[in-house]
Amino acid sequence: MTTGLLMRSTGSRYLVRGEDGALHDCIAKGKLRIKGYTSTNPLAVGDLVDFDPAAEVVGKEVVGGITRLHERKNYLVRKSVNLSHHKHVIASNMDQCLVLVTVARPFTSFGFIDRVLVTAEAYNIPPVIVFNKVDDLGDDEFGLLAEYEDVYQGAGYRTLITSALKGTGVEELKQLLNGKVSLLVGHSGVGKSTLVNAIDPALDLHTWEVSTSTQKGQHTTTAAQMFEVQLTGRSSQGVVGSSQGVVRGAEFPDNHEPRTMNPNPTFIIDTPGVKGFGLVDLDQEVIVDQFPEFFKRKGECRFGDCKHFKEPGCAILNAVESGAIAASRYNSYLDMVEGVDEESSYRTG
Repeated sequence: MTTGLLMRSTGSRYLVRGEDGALHDCIAKGKLRIKGYTSTNPLAVGDLVDFDPAAEVVGKEVVGGITRLHERKNYLVRKSVNLSHHKHVIASNMDQCLVLVTVARPFTSFGFIDRVLVTAEAYNIPPVIVFNKVDDLGDDEFGLLAEYEDVYQGAGYRTLITSALKGTGVEELKQLLNGKVSLLVGHSGVGKSTLVNAIDPALDLHTWEVSTSTQKGQHTTTAAQMFEVQLTGRSSQGVVGSSQGVVRGAEFPDNHEPRTMNPNPTFIIDTPGVKGFGLVDLDQEVIVDQFPEFFKRKGECRFGDCKHFKEPGCAILNAVESGAIAASRYNSYLDMVEGVDEESSYRTG
């Protein structure tokens, strides 16, 4: 039995990277759930699994069989699109979450960003905010970008400005990614796949332009998938391993080569663009603690059980009134606690 890293999941088929870097087309064998985890998908990209590289023959293919799911060090979830009371595990075992944001074409709201940040914080995944496609901004839009930067840098988050087309911030982003497993999250059209291509052009991920009529992106990534990226160049096309030798995958065409000589590989998890990011399993006490600028002040409230709504002597409300906490952040907190539907307009004041 071999331990591997789950790189991609499409229906009942999985792509698993073995410890030698070879990629294996696999199916799941038996029930694969971790005790205490309930979600719509038992396996997620980033999972460590035990598998038999040559479990059985399916048609003319020799495929591997996944037999065990290892405990996760962390994972990121959102509300299931089709089952509103269930959660969907986007990915697991990440070193960081990169929230890709565009302030125009498409527009990313404060509310969306804050929901991703709160979820990442709650599940112990350090977030970084990446403001992408800055080459596409007019003068007024640069003013909005500066406002966004002020809000999130003031809250204590690291931010980065990038443009895949102009190369802005790409080298700094490579340094941030080097040797880590990084998840990319954002709306359709924010340039996730284009940015990955700028980091490692040999991947050649499929991209689409944002619609000029709707100012929204089109889905080019249909499911979360992990890529092993080479930050300095790539020499050959990838392969998928099997018991019959090394062959190209029929269902999972891939351009990854085994990196047997790389002791510290770099991985990026590209995710489908999402319109909203529904919270699950987070109550008021948990949510407030995921706002760093709230957490450091809540002990100064007059009442120990302060909910930070309208209570007298609330340190967080006082900070909002003085401008020390951005009003947009506080409004996001109220929406999350009050269960405002994410498809509704976020409050503006």
